[in-house]
Amino acid sequence: MRYLMLATALSLALGLSTAQAQSQGLPDIGSSAGELLTPARQAEYGAMFKRELRNYGYLLDDPLMDQWLDNVGRPLGAASAMPRQKYTFFMLRDRQINAFATLGGYVGMNAGLVLMAEREDEVAAVLAHEVAHVTQQHVLRGVERAQRDQIPILLGMLAAVIAAQQAGGSSAGEATMASITSAMGLMQQRQINYTRSNESEADRLGIRTLARSGYDVDAMAGTFQRMEAATRSNTGGYQTPEFLRTHPVNVTRISEAKQRAEQIRQEHALDLRAGSNAPSLPAADGTLPELERGSLLPRLEGLSLDLAAIDRPAPGSQFRWAQERLRVLSAPTTAAALNEYEALAKRQADGLDPAQRHGVALARLQAGGNARQVAQSLQALLAEHPDNLWLEIPLAQAWARAGEAEQADAIMQRAANRLPGNRAVALTHAQILNARGSVAAAQQAITLLRPLTSDGETTPELYRQLARAWEQAGDPVRAGEAHAEASWLGGRAEQALLQLQTLKHQQQLDYVSQARIDARIETLMPEVLELKRQGVHDRDLEPR
Repeated sequence: MRYLMLATALSLALGLSTAQAQSQGLPDIGSSAGELLTPARQAEYGAMFKRELRNYGYLLDDPLMDQWLDNVGRPLGAASAMPRQKYTFFMLRDRQINAFATLGGYVGMNAGLVLMAEREDEVAAVLAHEVAHVTQQHVLRGVERAQRDQIPILLGMLAAVIAAQQAGGSSAGEATMASITSAMGLMQQRQINYTRSNESEADRLGIRTLARSGYDVDAMAGTFQRMEAATRSNTGGYQTPEFLRTHPVNVTRISEAKQRAEQIRQEHALDLRAGSNAPSLPAADGTLPELERGSLLPRLEGLSLDLAAIDRPAPGSQFRWAQERLRVLSAPTTAAALNEYEALAKRQADGLDPAQRHGVALARLQAGGNARQVAQSLQALLAEHPDNLWLEIPLAQAWARAGEAEQADAIMQRAANRLPGNRAVALTHAQILNARGSVAAAQQAITLLRPLTSDGETTPELYRQLARAWEQAGDPVRAGEAHAEASWLGGRAEQALLQLQTLKHQQQLDYVSQARIDARIETLMPEVLELKRQGVHDRDLEPR
């Protein structure tokens, strides 16, 4: 399991590189790419890819950041040419300016891109571009052109790992990690090395999607300009944008983005004069038909888009808070984050703004600073910005660490009453409860966490907290199952399988538990057997 999706990334990268040399035309509308991998199989690869990123520490798992990114991306998916496709947006802790899409509607964004942006619309512009790559099946078409008979998922990465292991001695481990890092870099730089026509198509559809989602259509050109400037100045401590290597930007492309934005504004003005209050929508292929006098542009076929029905905060209202939380979480150390804030305070005439002061408090909390002082600073910010979850989460954590359990519980309960079912609130409260080590607190944590296991994307931390709660509540079987699930979500399928196989032989299992564990083993076994057939093993489980 360790190398599967890294191998996938490398194989796709090689395939797309070949495809780029073969085709400079528009994608073949009659492509049979979908026959190579069914939608279900694509989703499976996308999920495995995400787990593998997590296995090697690339993924930034934070419920608040996940929630914010999903709130930005979900309307874009709903307004895209494939509104029924499930899109999964996730954040990587890397500060290079990059984003990419892969199979199954999985779209990743580096922390560096959010830190570079000046407003949420710019983040949405990049996501809209990546969503368009998904809807037009650019990745899958590239794979098809590269090799129509089969998809060599594992061979590329296995060759790199074998070569690294041949280094032998004490350097073998370092060489292996170097090969993995190189493969990941190759994936980010070349996995989506699209043709010029692919990029033009993604820009065109992306701007349309951006407009239909309520974002500023000028944001895409603005984002391209900011990235291009970053390559020249490379200031702010961020590396040269890798996005520009996989998505080359030039003056022509920026100019085209500006022209498309102006065209959309003119079309919208025509619609308003014709009596429509809704923005124009293109046809299913993203094209706009010729306007007849007094007519309205058609909506997407089969799609009745009601953005008001999509439950999300006002666009942009949470961006600055998200950006500063991400600054802390993506920093190599908390000391480095605090140094960044010191530099910002010196550069800004008015000092740090509220979002940045919240970032300082979060960094100090993570650094193990005086929890009571951190809580007091966050409490003052919350008085200025009430009902702000970005402040309530670290405030409750600070009060809990300071020994003020009642205050921490009260903050979390108020947030839960205001935002029922919120994953960040439930997980944070469960973490606070588990830290107390009592049976009653553990049972309350279980009550909070169990609904989350069937509510969308799950994470290892969710199951780690469930395992801890079950252990404290006196149920080792449920705790063992949760530990196995955490291993699987962390990209360790073979380890998860062994944990479950060990658990099923415990004498205290009742019939229901035995059946539940057997069913989970059956679902994991084919995945592990296929990996072994391909020669992929979990190195931590191999004999020393």
